[in-house]
Amino acid sequence: MTQPFLIGDSMTGGYGGADILHSCTIAVEKGEIAVIVGPNGAGKSTAMKAVFGMLKLREGSVRLQGEDITSLTPQARVRKGMGFVPQTSNIFPSMSVEENLEMGAFIRHDDIKATMEQVYELFPILRDKRRQAAGELSGGQRQQVAVGRALMTKPSVLMLDEPTAGVSPIVMDELFDRIIEIARTGISILMVEQNARQALNIADKGYVLVQGENRYTDTGQALLADPEVRKSFLGG
Repeated sequence: MTQPFLIGDSMTGGYGGADILHSCTIAVEKGEIAVIVGPNGAGKSTAMKAVFGMLKLREGSVRLQGEDITSLTPQARVRKGMGFVPQTSNIFPSMSVEENLEMGAFIRHDDIKATMEQVYELFPILRDKRRQAAGELSGGQRQQVAVGRALMTKPSVLMLDEPTAGVSPIVMDELFDRIIEIARTGISILMVEQNARQALNIADKGYVLVQGENRYTDTGQALLADPEVRKSFLGG
């Protein structure tokens, strides 16, 4: 069997004493969108942080392109091609949009102009506001800066923790459209999302977590069509 492009395999762990994740498995293929959904306190963001190395696993492993990266720091994982956008504190508010993007390229020693141009093509409003302090932007525009900054590392995997938290439905739809565009370039997307129905609609694969365990795993469309999933997690 071929290995998934990225997998957090049978992950068990938590912060200090009690385990939050219980033999939880999350995987994403190259160029696919995988979405983690579930009720509050299900361990969704914890699973994401475990994959990125922000949580020490008691059991299980994380592999990227077949390589075991379980012992690597988050910084080392960025160098391996993982980009992570946390839900909060994900921009430098006093810096300009352009400076935020430049900070995203901190690990690179080549010319970053072409990547910056790609970010501006993906998010045209950022080009217009590139000299403006990022903290002055709307919530949706700040999210675009955060995603753009992660893309500046030229990641092979982009991990997004609640990318549409606190934005309007119109902005959410626009962000999801951009996420689809990013995946089409071959970048794998792994995201945690509260707007489960909309997220599963764009997902190649969906994971429903409950109390740190895998409850349902299937394609996004299959989960949307599953009466049990709809009743319990999607409001009917």
